[in-house]
Amino acid sequence: MAKKQVSLARRINILRASVMGANDGIISVAGIVIGVAAATSNGYSILIAGLSGALAGTISMAMGEYVSVSTQKDSQRMALIEEKERLDENYQSEYDFVKQRYLDQGIAPELADQATRELMEKDALGTVVLERHGFNPHEFTSPYAAAIASFISFPLGSLLPMVAVMMTPAKVRIEATVGAVLVALCITGYFAAVLGDAKRGKSVVRNVVAGLLTMGVTFIIGQLLAR
Repeated sequence: MAKKQVSLARRINILRASVMGANDGIISVAGIVIGVAAATSNGYSILIAGLSGALAGTISMAMGEYVSVSTQKDSQRMALIEEKERLDENYQSEYDFVKQRYLDQGIAPELADQATRELMEKDALGTVVLERHGFNPHEFTSPYAAAIASFISFPLGSLLPMVAVMMTPAKVRIEATVGAVLVALCITGYFAAVLGDAKRGKSVVRNVVAGLLTMGVTFIIGQLLAR
């Protein structure tokens, strides 16, 4: 059972990084190509701008995931060291802390004491860390997996706005790109909410608004620079 739980946590970590990477790729590159398309109808210029943005964003997103998850992992390791010291210095205090956590959840005193004793005997460090810090010490998130997932998903997400802006007639180029991007943002917003166990509708609306603002600002800037 433990192996399945660890595997599930790692898969969720990779899915989270993938969804966020694709989402950022869509929004970032959509903003770039729409801004350039608002300033010029030259397809080559739009393509070069989109490719440059996709390359820079891919590296930035992957490194950002690596640094972020590595920092989280370092913090978790420090928490482990602190809890080991606490257990060595005052085991009873940590025992009482865990028991009180169960009592606060409404568990009967006898059952709370029994559960605490059994769990502490089996894995004292893991039990205390989980109750005090909220993570499983045997289940670290991989910064490499998160970075690789972002490295793959960001350029994949960026393909959509580039294809939309390059494959549609110049007269409807911007409108078609905005439409395609909004559909994609609804999808990524929904899946992000599923992974985060958040409200689906709120997540989708927030994602769409962020995309519209990004594309709106770059469109205005492109129009101003074209004059």
